[in-house]
Amino acid sequence: MVSIAAQPLQLQAAPNRFIQAHWYPSSTMAQAVIVMAPAMAVPQRFYQPFCTWLAAQGYHVLSFDYFGIGASTPQPLQQLHSSISEWAELDAAAVVRYLDSEFSTYPKLWLGHSISGQLFGMIPNHQVIHHMISVNTGSGYWRAMSGSFKWKSMLLWGLVTPLAVPLVGYFPGRKLGIIGDVPAAAMQQWRRWCLHPDYLVGAEDLYQSYANVSTPITSLAVSDDEMIAPSRVNHLHDFYRQAPQQRILYHPHQFEVERLGHFAIFQQPQQALWPRLFGEPIQAALTAHSLR
Repeated sequence: MVSIAAQPLQLQAAPNRFIQAHWYPSSTMAQAVIVMAPAMAVPQRFYQPFCTWLAAQGYHVLSFDYFGIGASTPQPLQQLHSSISEWAELDAAAVVRYLDSEFSTYPKLWLGHSISGQLFGMIPNHQVIHHMISVNTGSGYWRAMSGSFKWKSMLLWGLVTPLAVPLVGYFPGRKLGIIGDVPAAAMQQWRRWCLHPDYLVGAEDLYQSYANVSTPITSLAVSDDEMIAPSRVNHLHDFYRQAPQQRILYHPHQFEVERLGHFAIFQQPQQALWPRLFGEPIQAALTAHSLR
């Protein structure tokens, strides 16, 4: 694989609020700019091999950490306030604003893993994005979680979070072996979402906002997702009522592998699958954009 040197980048999301990003320039003439938007509490370094691969395929790529996650943690989490709404309204908006300013002539794709596909309808300038590709993105309502995650979610939202956050001042996920460290306000908001049958759309009364999104969407999901069942993927994407959509459900047997999974598809051992898992849908999205 071509070696791509990631360039660090700092973006201002609000006064006294900066997020850390990395820019992966295309190794050839770029076809598009892709934002690799992370899952809950997952630092951008997790996606580095994938971003490097995308850049080698002819795309400019921008990864970033939401405020309070990974490299975007300028102070101890006990002293840092950020909700998930602010991740969308400030951090994601700053990313989109940067692309609109610096790469106005390029097609722009938002590749949102898990929560970053969920909150797309909350980004105030999402219209700048030409296509959203969500990956393993679905409703996080706890009663509808897959398998044992239903009961783990009940414990997380009913006991662990209400006790740990006030005690520590943030959610100490790394010490608990659950997700990762998350700012208190973000974790408490996520808890409220996961207790609502319509997840974030219902908890924040965003039905009309999501219905108004017209950006084309390609949903990529896997049948062996340990966290989100396929029915939950459909439930979340049904709120994007005006958006033209294609929904793709991958099965491990299609690729002659034992497992795909919620996170594993982005890990380097799966690199041989990326041309089919991601390359083909990205090319289809760009083709659709050129025909509009």
